[in-house]
Amino acid sequence: MLDRNEISRRGYLKEDFRLFHLKDSRAQTVDYHYHAFDKLILLLGGKVTYVVEGVTYFLRPWDMLLVGHDLIHRPIIDPAEPYERVVVWLGREWLERRSDPGEALSACFDTTRQRGFHLLRFDAERRLHYMQRIQQMEAAQRDRGFGAARMADTLCQQLLIDVNRDVLRSRTAQEERDSYRVDPKMEEILRYILSHLEEDLTVETLSRQFFISRYYLMHRFKAVTGYTVHQYITQKRLLRAGELIRSGVPVMKAAEQAGFTEYSTFLRAFRSTFHMSPREFR
Repeated sequence: MLDRNEISRRGYLKEDFRLFHLKDSRAQTVDYHYHAFDKLILLLGGKVTYVVEGVTYFLRPWDMLLVGHDLIHRPIIDPAEPYERVVVWLGREWLERRSDPGEALSACFDTTRQRGFHLLRFDAERRLHYMQRIQQMEAAQRDRGFGAARMADTLCQQLLIDVNRDVLRSRTAQEERDSYRVDPKMEEILRYILSHLEEDLTVETLSRQFFISRYYLMHRFKAVTGYTVHQYITQKRLLRAGELIRSGVPVMKAAEQAGFTEYSTFLRAFRSTFHMSPREFR
């Protein structure tokens, strides 16, 4: 069973999208968590390190981090400097409605997920461009005049078009090795888990698959990702089952396709994680 204090869903988005401009001067600790929506984080000031699915990113001011839905992540904030950032929450249904055939606004999140690298880094000209975009969105959110909601919606779409173009142009810091840290073996194991959720995944099977000791796997996985092998696999299976259920797959079949061999185990874990039954979740 998952420890809800270590991995939990954080934040609920009732609108199509939301923009936050936040500045904290006090130290804060945020546990590992995930969201049902996609999220952009634009760092404006402070020292913060982000861990996303086992990859550690050392952010600089004006770096942008793309955190897709269901990705387990955690910020590590240095209290020595005020932490200022713009965060944009994006509803997945809204992204789908606003997309054109062959040009999904969520493509930037899909691409960074596939690459296993979620950081964008810009030159001075591009920083100014994003600053203007953010200022326009903030002004639209404060506006109460005619068409304000439509204007905010349009500006958010424009922001996503910019992000998608920058992702396609690979404006990342992936070549700057001091911008992130990754354990190649653990990254390989994480990718293997995500593509084999329906199979038998245990510490024993993984240690045999990757020719490493059971003890090393357990301790290194925890050190790199912040959670145990069992917690990670169970959480990803639950999220996969949720995706299948919402797409119309029958509950028992979704549980089986996500890798659960016992329905009662799946049901208990699902209720503990989502605080509702699979049918209510649908």
